[in-house]
Amino acid sequence: MSFASPAPLILTLALDAESQDYFNELRRQHFPPKINYLAAHVTLFHHLPGEDEAALKDELAATCRALGPLPVQVASVRSLGRGVAFNLENAELRALHRRLQTAWAPLLTPQDQQKLQPHVTVQNKVDPAVARQLLADLQADFQAFAATGTGLKLWAYRGGPWELRAEFVFAG
Repeated sequence: MSFASPAPLILTLALDAESQDYFNELRRQHFPPKINYLAAHVTLFHHLPGEDEAALKDELAATCRALGPLPVQVASVRSLGRGVAFNLENAELRALHRRLQTAWAPLLTPQDQQKLQPHVTVQNKVDPAVARQLLADLQADFQAFAATGTGLKLWAYRGGPWELRAEFVFAG
């Protein structure tokens, strides 16, 4: 008898509805349709162990109860080579990420041990020339703007669309 291990978990920052809609629309317009099965997102951790889901949920619930909404600056547009992303800035978000990295140190993959570079990808896996054109178009009239981090979302990764496992609202 074999038991499949639980799916790895992904942690993302939830954004206010207006910002989420804006990024989703850009993603709808510019992401290859065949692989665009996720909403726009800000990934904080890429691969947390699914077998620790209950403990992770407890810690995230307690953490989010103590935090208020996070004002995030959408600071710039950057190239991903074969795509385009928006860079986000917020010192409190980076501090939260470092606290969770410390708490979860034994659980983290090398990727999740790295410094957080928060961003929203609106295009990926396209020809580099197509990506360069979108980058130029978006940068031509880009002005930094404010968004709000409203909480955290925990997802199970099963190879395709993600399965939402829990949402935690910043309530502090």
